[in-house]
Amino acid sequence: MATAAIFSSLRRRRSPCLEAFLAPVDLSDAALIQTLASISGELVSCYASRSLFFQRMNSRSLVRKIEVFVVLLEFLRDGRSDLPSTAVLCLKELYLLLYRSKILLDYCAESSKLWLLLQNHSISGHFHDLNQEICTLLDVFPLKNLELSEDVWEQLELLQKQSRRARFYVDKHDEELRAQLFAFLNEFENGRIPNPAELRVFFVDNLGISNAKSFRAEIDFLEEQIMNHEGDIEPQASILQGFVALTRFCRFLLCGFEEDDVGMRCGNKKKQRRGLITQEIADTFITVPKDFCCPISLDLMQDPVIVSTGQTYDRRSIARWMEEGHCNCPKTGQMLAHNRLVPNRALRNLIMQWCTAHGVPYDPPEMIETSAEAFPAALPSKAALEANKATAKLLVQQLASGPQAARTIAAKEIRLLAKTGKENRAFIAEAGAIPHLRELLSSSSPIAQEISVTAMLNLSIYDKNKSRIIDEKGCLQSIVDVLRIGRTTEARENAAATLFSLSAVHDYKKRIADEGGAVEALAGLLREGTPRGKKDAVTALFNLSTHTENCLKMIEAGAVSALVGALENEVVAEEAAGSLALIVRQPKGAEAVGKEETAVSGLIGMMRCGTPRGKENAVAALLELCRSGGSAATERVVKAPSLAGLLQSLLFTGTKRARRKAASLARVFQRCENASLHFGGLGVGYAFAGNSAANRDSGFGNDVSVPMSIPVSVL
Repeated sequence: MATAAIFSSLRRRRSPCLEAFLAPVDLSDAALIQTLASISGELVSCYASRSLFFQRMNSRSLVRKIEVFVVLLEFLRDGRSDLPSTAVLCLKELYLLLYRSKILLDYCAESSKLWLLLQNHSISGHFHDLNQEICTLLDVFPLKNLELSEDVWEQLELLQKQSRRARFYVDKHDEELRAQLFAFLNEFENGRIPNPAELRVFFVDNLGISNAKSFRAEIDFLEEQIMNHEGDIEPQASILQGFVALTRFCRFLLCGFEEDDVGMRCGNKKKQRRGLITQEIADTFITVPKDFCCPISLDLMQDPVIVSTGQTYDRRSIARWMEEGHCNCPKTGQMLAHNRLVPNRALRNLIMQWCTAHGVPYDPPEMIETSAEAFPAALPSKAALEANKATAKLLVQQLASGPQAARTIAAKEIRLLAKTGKENRAFIAEAGAIPHLRELLSSSSPIAQEISVTAMLNLSIYDKNKSRIIDEKGCLQSIVDVLRIGRTTEARENAAATLFSLSAVHDYKKRIADEGGAVEALAGLLREGTPRGKKDAVTALFNLSTHTENCLKMIEAGAVSALVGALENEVVAEEAAGSLALIVRQPKGAEAVGKEETAVSGLIGMMRCGTPRGKENAVAALLELCRSGGSAATERVVKAPSLAGLLQSLLFTGTKRARRKAASLARVFQRCENASLHFGGLGVGYAFAGNSAANRDSGFGNDVSVPMSIPVSVL
């Protein structure tokens, strides 16, 4: 007899209950019957009078069969308490069957209408499988040994006959709707926009998807299926993307620009967590299952991932472990064959279910990011591209001439559409969105301003859009103004991230630095911003510092002072040291850094406690400070306490580039008047060929190691 695994291919919003996989144990016969009566009675009361939108015939047939089991169980509960062992085994199988029925009925009741339509054949097959299992169960059930009453016996006998005669059933009307849905997609595939009247009849009249909120629910559900998509599930992810694009287009075509209650809160804030998840659990005296805790942090895993050795860790913990230069598995000690992290979705779903059952707060990371890191995104179909292109035109038209509220909604949807796919970013820009988004940047509405600058950030990721933004009159200044005096923290942070994205083009670095108040605002955000804001600011400053002509501007704007102060913050210290290593290459930059009292001690601290990249950047900055800062700066570096031991440690344990820089710095000390006094001849035995000052790398940014990743907002 089939087990609960028949539903393994069903795309669920959440995992099935654990009870669906385990028959009850250690229950007396009476307790087992009472449990079954309760489960079946709950199913009947919930679904007997409820008409599902799809699978109406199949669901009603299943509920009627369960009603007969209710009659049987009530008779057994009120009658004999001793049951034959074969009957007990059959009742335990009935327990599993009832739970699988509950999963399927709940699935049909809670899933989106479009998804149920797409899965119509598959779900009908699951109903048929359950009917076959009921038939098999009745065939082996020792009913004659139970001394049933005549009316109960007749109902069971009739149920057995009906189950044997039942055939696979697919509702013809549902199939017609499914065919119509694919026909709309085919229209876009052929470069044509479907008839609006036919779209209205289909979505509004036939499916009851009649307002912005219901359209948003359909889109969110389909996008969730794309994120969780596996190769053996139909339809393919690229086809699902087409249906998402079609539904998004219809949302604006049929409902206009009414609010859908998604993403219109200032800052898109989530509920604040009070602290470590394990602490909150401890407060309720709940023991966390050991397998749910990360072996590194010992905290409940938020985003469990599998490494090459097969061990599971929380993504944040194992990523930090790897960034620190470790190449082995923390738990087993085995060397990692590769650094790819594969999401452990099964474990994450069990953790989510456990947290829900015990009332424990659970705040998993955005799944779009996780999915994108682990699996290559499916290429969008032509239908998806054409539908998104048509949607972009509708949005930009509203952005250009609609009322303020509608313009804000259009900007929000542009932001969402621009989150994924260079094609979408290209369509939006080509439709003329950038000038109108620029106007919203100066809006008095905090929500409109935040949404528009985030949309600008998402658009700027596409290289061709960078020039469109820079060339748009007043656009760069408007972004800088949001950075300086933005109405929300998130708006200022996203403005900094936009400048970082734009500064990826070398020719734009000077223009950004010369824009009034840009560098000053980045320096201010680095000093006083949130951790995320500091990260956005320091990466933007790093990019600007790679242009030789920006050095003086960064000194005058106070960026050097802010970067030195950032050396004490582990979140941004690595990038700050990289920026300083570039600035001190020029005499004026070295002079400015040398005047900062905490510069040398901050870099020494990085060499002691920083990440492998941070140590590399710190020793590079000290080396450049000695080369460009003159004898006074060199003397300050030479007299720094503990430097000898740190250099020696780097020579043996640092990255390849860090070892090269450490050896060069050791030779600089050796040429100093008091080198032997301070370092005891350190460097004599490290004659690294090609590392003399004469062989200094010519590339301006080549000696600095900072990971460059554009921080696309997921707000």
